[in-house]
Amino acid sequence: MLLLRFYDDGLAQASYLIGCQTTGEALIVDPNRDVEQYIAAAEAEGLRIAHVTETHIHADFVSGSRELAQRTGARLYLSDEGGPDWRYGFASQAGATLLKDGSRFRVGNVAIEAMHTPGHTPEHLAFLVTDTPAAAAPLGVLSGDFVFVGDVGRPDLLERAVNIRGTMEAGARQLFRSLQRFKQFPDYLQIWPGHGAGSACGKALGAMPQSTVGYERLANWAFAIPDEDAFVTAVLEGQPEPPKYFAEMKRINKEGPRLLGGRGLGRPRRLPAARVGELLAQGALVVDTRAAADFAAAHIPGTINIPLNRAFTGWAGWLIPYDRDFYLLIDHAREDAVETAARDLAMIGLDRLGGYLDCDDEMLATWRASGGTLESTPQLTPAQLHERVSGGDVTVIDVRGRNEWEVGHLPGVANIPLGLLPDRLTELPQQGMIVLQCESGSRSAIAASLLQANGRSAVANLEGGFNAWRKAGYQVVRESPVPV
Repeated sequence: MLLLRFYDDGLAQASYLIGCQTTGEALIVDPNRDVEQYIAAAEAEGLRIAHVTETHIHADFVSGSRELAQRTGARLYLSDEGGPDWRYGFASQAGATLLKDGSRFRVGNVAIEAMHTPGHTPEHLAFLVTDTPAAAAPLGVLSGDFVFVGDVGRPDLLERAVNIRGTMEAGARQLFRSLQRFKQFPDYLQIWPGHGAGSACGKALGAMPQSTVGYERLANWAFAIPDEDAFVTAVLEGQPEPPKYFAEMKRINKEGPRLLGGRGLGRPRRLPAARVGELLAQGALVVDTRAAADFAAAHIPGTINIPLNRAFTGWAGWLIPYDRDFYLLIDHAREDAVETAARDLAMIGLDRLGGYLDCDDEMLATWRASGGTLESTPQLTPAQLHERVSGGDVTVIDVRGRNEWEVGHLPGVANIPLGLLPDRLTELPQQGMIVLQCESGSRSAIAASLLQANGRSAVANLEGGFNAWRKAGYQVVRESPVPV
């Protein structure tokens, strides 16, 4: 048996190839939209992708299962658990084989058994993997979003992200019962989870790529709570805000993602730099993907900044709408920037990328020569902010998650998480300077760009964020939420 793990840093998402090297068959589990990587890997190993499946209807990326099955002629397997509301709408059209708890199929000499593990979602399956020439018992389980390293899948997403009322507590109780069943497996059983650290599908995911039942029994908080009511309270407590785009992903993946038909993820068209003024005048969303420091030093008014780094995909999903075209400003000094940005956006279904423009010193100079102005974002040190706060002439907004804010924050500072800020701009004071603050200064830099793009000129960012404030020795408090 061959096991290959594929990991997408931007999504903190893992997918897997299970191959039988004797028969040359392969199974892909939880593929994302970049299906070429799986095809290339199988070919490199001398394998044929004959089977494709996924653990559940994903909320954080566009599934590649349908696309990959069509491209390769593989048999598609989908869950038939959870009741009629949780069935795949495209299963019949795609000719999918439906799986129930205990359903089995083979990948050459490798046996796969579906195990219904509801809680994160009602239809969720885990897959027990047995290398039959070596042993009669499973050696590992592809746990999807059920069990992670150090954590379990959150059961609140359907209610908090998709607005399906009454599912949060019911999901938590289902998750508890799924765990009781899972605990019966032997300590040696390996766990291959669907996500790693940084994913919003749990609250405390570990960074290790895999684990065992025995280790999780020792180290995973969820395994240590024997009482159902206590577990429900614990698993629902402290969950981060679910990204806004999760609801769109659920819809897309349930109804059936748009097929790319072998065209790949594509490359956007390059537009002349001079078009940026025209786009902004038309009210188009223009996203500057340069590093935060470069944007803060000089940027074109009306653009927002989402740096092309590991967090790009998540913040794009929060801040870029799905119902209209948008455009990117790209740092041309980075050779792979265009392909990386387009791929990351396509992974979460942001397909309305109208084009990109190179953004460099020459472009900014041309912009100024044509009569345009450039804007900067002031950076305040903790000492400067402390002085301004003492003088009472600034409003500080903490754009971290609510749970982070509750652990510790600047005195008297209100909390509006970054992803919610575009919908709450009217709550901000209309007069005086607004200083944005997060943990290290990166999220607040994005927040500052949003305010500036919406016409606020008196905006600044706390350099180094909460970490720098605390390190400088200034007061930190824990208290009940402060209204804006």
